[in-house]
Amino acid sequence: MAVEVIVPNVGESVTEGVIATWLKEPGEWIDRDETVLELETDKVTMEIPAPSSGILGEHKFAEGDTVEVGVAVAEIDESAEKPAAAEHESAPIPEPAERAEPAPKAPQAEPTSPPIHAPASQPSGEVNATPLAKKIAAEHGIDLGSVVGTGAHGRVREHDVLALVQTGGTGSSQGHVPSTSRAKHVQRMSPMRQKIASRLVEAQHTAAMLTTFNECDMTAVMELRKAYKEEFTTKHGIGLGFMSFFVKAVVRGLQAQPSINSFIVKDDKGKPALEMHDYCDIAIAVSSPKGLVVPVLRNAETLSFAEIEAGIKDMAIRARDGKITLEEMTGGTFTITNGGIFGSLNSTPILNAPQSGILGMHAIKKRPVEDPDNPGSVVIRPMMYLALSYDHRVVDGAGAVQFLVAVKEAIEDPHRLLLGL
Repeated sequence: MAVEVIVPNVGESVTEGVIATWLKEPGEWIDRDETVLELETDKVTMEIPAPSSGILGEHKFAEGDTVEVGVAVAEIDESAEKPAAAEHESAPIPEPAERAEPAPKAPQAEPTSPPIHAPASQPSGEVNATPLAKKIAAEHGIDLGSVVGTGAHGRVREHDVLALVQTGGTGSSQGHVPSTSRAKHVQRMSPMRQKIASRLVEAQHTAAMLTTFNECDMTAVMELRKAYKEEFTTKHGIGLGFMSFFVKAVVRGLQAQPSINSFIVKDDKGKPALEMHDYCDIAIAVSSPKGLVVPVLRNAETLSFAEIEAGIKDMAIRARDGKITLEEMTGGTFTITNGGIFGSLNSTPILNAPQSGILGMHAIKKRPVEDPDNPGSVVIRPMMYLALSYDHRVVDGAGAVQFLVAVKEAIEDPHRLLLGL
């Protein structure tokens, strides 16, 4: 009896996805709940498990094909018996030990082939890579054996190869592309990247977006962090970073300016209204191999520094591994993005609709500023520019400035956070 492998429903807003990687080939035995393929949607990358054990039939769609929710992408013959070969895969292992006599010939044969060429001749045939990754690698002379795969089971995907190309990486010395090459190729935009693009354009077209700037002196936070980071790590098992201070500072600002923590919605008569939130669900922009994702820290106003740091670390790891779920990226009331980790000095972040505000953090740079303890004198301090983009339909300019000042005050005097001031 054949059982269909169906594309599951993963959310109301997700109606289709793209087959990123087939992890099982036709004719292979597959166990129940073993991953058959990876599916990319505009929200997340998800693994599709086998509904039953059996022999996998022909793929009804190829990698890169778009499939709708509810469609059968393959069938599994659950009436088939597990092949004897699959049950005794480990049987041939003892055989080399029984052939001890030919062993002396093997070492003599190895020096006859130059060791430099051996690795270069094998990667394309042995490395687990998608067809598109192999194509791009061939075009750019990339040795797939030198590419770290981020797909399931370490499979090399197209963005892994492109990342190496963009950083100037090359393959073997015989096949590299000269720096004067004018080669080009068209890369399919992933569903997630398409969604990011449409949401950013939508935000700019629908919101009266404005950005206000300020700067904060990071001296106090850096000194506090330096003094207690070892003790903090020992007690909580997690490092003390800057983000927990900013999450706490943002909560302080949102509680002082609740309009920034609201959405524009329609009331029961279809008229514009504000949905106010007593809680602070802070979305943290996290970099992943597929792009920027924004998982949410729920009820950040109730979290300790350690809980915030642990939550952010967990987000970063699972974003890198493609394990962030759709539910974890929905419902945020405010977003923080840190371009400083990439070296950004300043920016105008775009709203994460339907939110009314987003805070941009940036690189810490030592700059000459007036000494707050000795007015009229100039000192060198570690400074960070802060940018708040907000929806002017919801937030007045004065409220936006006061929010940013509240964040600045909390960072420059972190004792306020500890005392709830």
